[in-house]
Amino acid sequence: MKTFEQSDDSVVVIVGSGAGGGTLANELAQRGINVVLLEAGKQESPTTFINDEWASFNQLAWLDKRTTSGTWRIAKDFQNLPTWICKTVGGTTTHWAGASLRFRAHEFQAKTTYGEIAGANLLDWPLTLTELEPYYVRAEDKLGVTRTNDIPGLPGNNNFKVFYNGAVKVGYKTASTGRMAINSRVRAGRASCQQFGFCFQGCKTGAKWSTLYTEIPAAKQTGHCELRAQCHVARIEHDKAGKVTGVVYFDAQGKAQQQRARVVCVAANSIESPRLLLLSESNHFPEGLANSSGQVGRNYLRHTTGSVYATFDEPVHMYRGTTMAGIISDEAPHDPKRGFAAGYEMETVSVGLPFAAAFLDPGAWGPGFTEALDNYAHMAGLWIVGEDMPQESNRVTLNSKEKDQWGLAIPNVHYDDHANDLAMRTHGYRQGSALYEAVGARKVYHTPPYPSTHNLGTCRMSEKPRDGVVNRWGQAHDVPNLFVSDGSQYTTGAAANPTLTIVTLAIRQAEFIAKQMTARAL
Repeated sequence: MKTFEQSDDSVVVIVGSGAGGGTLANELAQRGINVVLLEAGKQESPTTFINDEWASFNQLAWLDKRTTSGTWRIAKDFQNLPTWICKTVGGTTTHWAGASLRFRAHEFQAKTTYGEIAGANLLDWPLTLTELEPYYVRAEDKLGVTRTNDIPGLPGNNNFKVFYNGAVKVGYKTASTGRMAINSRVRAGRASCQQFGFCFQGCKTGAKWSTLYTEIPAAKQTGHCELRAQCHVARIEHDKAGKVTGVVYFDAQGKAQQQRARVVCVAANSIESPRLLLLSESNHFPEGLANSSGQVGRNYLRHTTGSVYATFDEPVHMYRGTTMAGIISDEAPHDPKRGFAAGYEMETVSVGLPFAAAFLDPGAWGPGFTEALDNYAHMAGLWIVGEDMPQESNRVTLNSKEKDQWGLAIPNVHYDDHANDLAMRTHGYRQGSALYEAVGARKVYHTPPYPSTHNLGTCRMSEKPRDGVVNRWGQAHDVPNLFVSDGSQYTTGAAANPTLTIVTLAIRQAEFIAKQMTARAL
């Protein structure tokens, strides 16, 4: 692997190696641009992944302390775990389920489509579906998304069959095993899915796309990318003119290091990315780097979620096969007649018995709860994924009273459900219940939201600098050689799992950065 001097100020430094950062690193390296890719976590591999829920969680999850506030139930159930993201090379692409859905055209125009909604800080994206479509095509090919590019869909497991039959019974038209970035056949040097059922624990066959074993090795092979694992970035530095000049990070031995840079791209997830910008305050940027609008950390989105589980007379064994084995999109369009704006997907989900005990009804005990666990083998499950409303008060801030292992202020995540979110979740619970009851459910369980992997917003795109943090290329309004390259740049969340769009934006952003660097505009 090529290495670069820490004093080399010609490189692009990328913070975070997940869907955004890992993809961006490869796209730039393939164009001959030198990249230093910094990842806070360790490097694992398909051979070291653990097919055990709690052991894998401890291996991959970001467990550095965080705090929560607000009225959301997460603040009660999981005070120090507001999100379930990963601290490892490949980031949360090691853990994600693989669902790869495009935005719909209206979801880029949320304010125009939904109108004024009290308490919501809606804004149209400064780009359109038409502009992104060629990049979506490239992203789907890169990820190997099923049901695109003549790639067949995955087989349906028992959890899917219950889900599909219920969907047909209630009149839904779009139920399928979905568009998944999991090989249904050998492709791109990766094996096909073996239906192990541990998709959230890292794919041991490499069938599921992850930057860990796709983008990052390809980037390193060019000789233009150096990966540095276990390097926690603490601060982004800038010169007197406000142009970024590099980063300070703590290496695996806990020693402070400095890496110079021509361009810095932040792709550390929607909690750590705004945290890093806020930690990088200075006399020039007293409210945090790139934060003249005051929008850094604001408009935190996590999707409106919740789960519906049901038990049946016959065994289902939902844990066998692909974790997210099916998707229904009938409820995704905007239809205000339902009593809320925007829409939601329903997706099959399964958890092992240990996770069922922890997440089915956090803190519960007694006969009803133990009855559910006793009937675990007879259980099917689905997850609601809906567009939540951006609110300025939903935000990531620095908790200066608590420090991490590096002596840095930890992030606090504040979230309150909007009334629109609550109405959508209630509708999803009702429809999920009807689906399962239509195929003979004995008992239905409504499970509250889990710590989410869908963390979005906090550095959002905007046409006008006053409304957001970055422009249509993910380029900071205040600092031209600073980019945000992850889900933080989302203006609104849409009713779609975010990874495909993050990859799509990274491909497009790499093209822009390369052109700007060639033209000496950066």
